[in-house]
Amino acid sequence: MGDPKANNVWVEALGSALLRGGAALENVPGLLKRILREEAWREFQPKIGPVVRHERFADFVTTPPVQGLGASVELVRRIVADDVEALDLLDRALQGKHGGDRKSDRIKRDNVTVDRDPNQRGSSADYALRRLRKDAPELHAEVLAGKLSAHAAMVKAGFRPRTFTVRADNPERIAATLRRQLDPDTLTTVVRLLQEGE
Repeated sequence: MGDPKANNVWVEALGSALLRGGAALENVPGLLKRILREEAWREFQPKIGPVVRHERFADFVTTPPVQGLGASVELVRRIVADDVEALDLLDRALQGKHGGDRKSDRIKRDNVTVDRDPNQRGSSADYALRRLRKDAPELHAEVLAGKLSAHAAMVKAGFRPRTFTVRADNPERIAATLRRQLDPDTLTTVVRLLQEGE
């Protein structure tokens, strides 16, 4: 976790970027990654007041300054949505460790995962990164390295079906897309099913 005073430098910088908005938001992903990697959010020493300690990252985000960021988890998630590494580190921090209080109203309000339907798969980047991190670490590493998108890695791992888009205004293009995207057996089956539907 490092020195609490040094940690506070990064916490203040992140809080300031969130508060200023605009162009300052470009700094948020980098600052957030540093704070998460070093766990600076767990213990920091504001310029005024006692050392601040947090057990849960969601508490650090929602607690007003100078003891926290005074923001919402969803706002932070939206700001870093285009930075896969920041999104992955954020998801890890929000997942935390199992155990402890998982039933109180406060936990259900603050923790982004408790009230989710355990059977819900979703298509969010959070879910994809979490699933790849757990069940396909090699592909997860490729996503973080920028070699694959999270969606492409999910398809490659067999966790999502492959999809493609077809323009509906041009029969020749529809046929060309289907020929390009489908293997011959599947294409034959599609043609048969279309003919049966007449």
